[in-house]
Amino acid sequence: MSEKTRNDIKGKALRLKDLVEYQEGTVASRMIINNTAGSITLFSFDADEGLSEHTAPYDAVVTILDGECEVWLSGETHHLHEGDTIIFPANAPHALSAVTRFKMALTMIRG
Repeated sequence: MSEKTRNDIKGKALRLKDLVEYQEGTVASRMIINNTAGSITLFSFDADEGLSEHTAPYDAVVTILDGECEVWLSGETHHLHEGDTIIFPANAPHALSAVTRFKMALTMIRG
């Protein structure tokens, strides 16, 4: 999403889960905020899609907007549904996998 497009949604009431569409057989994303303080990115995951284990240098907040997923965080498994939120501490290994198609908002806090 270009900076111009991101600016077009500012000051408007939004339903985050409506800002990213499901795409068959893949993961789609749409960044809606990106600045020096952090970013907010929306993701949609088709069934059986996911992200392999990785770490991030900053705290991350994940909120499930639609569907269900499993999240692995530092060796623990969490089953998340629409409305659930989990915080990934900086540098903690984590991964996720779709149980059903699902959408999430990822907020990265830098610094």
